Amino acid sequence: MNYRQLSPPDYLKNHIRFFWTLESDDSAVFTRSFRTMAEGCPGLIFQSPDKGPMYQFDKKLPHIFIYGQSTRHADIQFGAVFSTIGVCFFPNAIKAIFGFDAYELTDDCTCLDLIARKDGFLLSEQLLETESLADRIEVLCAYLFFKLQKNTRYEDETMQFAITRIVQSKGNISLKELQDYLQLSERSFERRFKQYVGISPKLYSRISRFQAVLNQLRLGQHDRLTDLAYENDYADQSHFIRSFKEFAGCSPLQYQKQSMQQVENFYEKVV
Repeated sequence: MNYRQLSPPDYLKNHIRFFWTLESDDSAVFTRSFRTMAEGCPGLIFQSPDKGPMYQFDKKLPHIFIYGQSTRHADIQFGAVFSTIGVCFFPNAIKAIFGFDAYELTDDCTCLDLIARKDGFLLSEQLLETESLADRIEVLCAYLFFKLQKNTRYEDETMQFAITRIVQSKGNISLKELQDYLQLSERSFERRFKQYVGISPKLYSRISRFQAVLNQLRLGQHDRLTDLAYENDYADQSHFIRSFKEFAGCSPLQYQKQSMQQVENFYEKVV
């Protein structure tokens, strides 16, 4: 399995964290099953139709789709041979790029071709006319930039500030103090946050804390799992493990055992 992570062009760097590609190797024989984790970011996936479809919970997925915030782990199945391009957006990118409320796609996805056709783009056809992954990424960049220029009125610096503060605090900021600083009522803050991020500020904070722990596990920045729990303000180790399983679909210890096989927020299930 070959994985690459690529930086976006400068004109998209405020909305896209990174592009990624995932391709099967020549030795692939059987269907592959992967598990995604709650990462606090929406995204886009294109799977070349000639490489076989993707399935989630036995539901066939479109060849190209955008997905919203995930509040839990999920399983995706690929055929034996696959060639996939992904986009990891920043948390508020769905609203900023596509113009609709982010909560409409929470724990869900929609075919991007249906949106692109309304804009006069035959996106899948254009992607299939190119031969290299790099050229396909250029096609995606051109369309996403077109959408950004069209929807500039949906930028919200207040929500961008709130997201940044939550991430910087690793999910441990006082939301009451944050909303007071922004001079918003609790109701207005929650409503606008859901419009731009897709989930409540409280749930986003929990996922941000989980992601902070996940990054420490990846980097080996701990001696014991108990230390991670207390460093990240979990009440106790059992609470930490329950929360980790909710978002990752496995325990921290199981995650460590599979760490050699995973890409960011995406790991192959070992049967």
